[in-house]
Amino acid sequence: MAFVDYYKTLGIEKNATEDEIKKAYRKLARKYHPDLNPDDAEANKKFQQINEANEVLSDPEKRKKYDAYGEHWQHAEQYEQARQQHNQSSQGWQEYTYSGGQHEGDFSDFFESLFGHTRGGGGRSTRAKFRGNDYNASLQLSLRDAYTTHKQTFTIDGKQVRITVPAGIADEQVIKLKGYGSAGVNGGPNGDLYITFKIDDDPRFKRVGNDLYTTAEIDLYTAVLGGEYMLETFGGKIKLKVNAETQNGSIVRLKSKGFPVYKQEDRFGDLFVTWQVKIPTNLTKKQKELFKELSKL
Repeated sequence: MAFVDYYKTLGIEKNATEDEIKKAYRKLARKYHPDLNPDDAEANKKFQQINEANEVLSDPEKRKKYDAYGEHWQHAEQYEQARQQHNQSSQGWQEYTYSGGQHEGDFSDFFESLFGHTRGGGGRSTRAKFRGNDYNASLQLSLRDAYTTHKQTFTIDGKQVRITVPAGIADEQVIKLKGYGSAGVNGGPNGDLYITFKIDDDPRFKRVGNDLYTTAEIDLYTAVLGGEYMLETFGGKIKLKVNAETQNGSIVRLKSKGFPVYKQEDRFGDLFVTWQVKIPTNLTKKQKELFKELSKL
């Protein structure tokens, strides 16, 4: 596959600033977005190339590796490891620096020799073992999904991965799946898979740690006289007692009715319910008279 120069893809110079990279990406992304080019396969391909280039160049660490190693930037750590291991060998190691594709053949030859080279005068072929690259993925969950232990299946590098998501997983929490990264080289160990969880906001409940917060609307008569309220939660319905003369904004704490604690079975945070008293509207003449009588008492 032909080498794609990410700088040329975005139409910028190698010394472009972060703002210049961002502006170039946004301009091209708008032009080639699939929504604006629904039946244009070439535009769709271009859009993918733009995203790939931006993903690398907008990340300072990835960009540094790309500037140093070009298309082989993902093997940067492996190269450095091999160079340190073999810089005292009889063959010696030559420093290579990516120069925008002008010496791409030499650079590729070097990596070929790196992953399978001949050492010493006897001609015995040895191959250095290298650990595979790590993969990073994100998984979007609703707050309801995060409340229960469940299975999730997704695709990484063309392979399906099925995992069990423990109840109580947190937003931005990262878990590692050992050996689910790219394959090792020359019998080296596989890399790992790091999954970052993204938990969506819920329209009814706010999560703070292991506690949940919500509001419950009650009418004026229930607030004054007392009564019951049926609250729908992730764990099922809960019947709440509303005390007489409940004030608007008052809070009820329901112990152990909040969010499950991560990997601690049968442990939950608390649920805090804020009462919201709804003032009646469109009162009849008779109702208004009754309120006036009450106000005089």
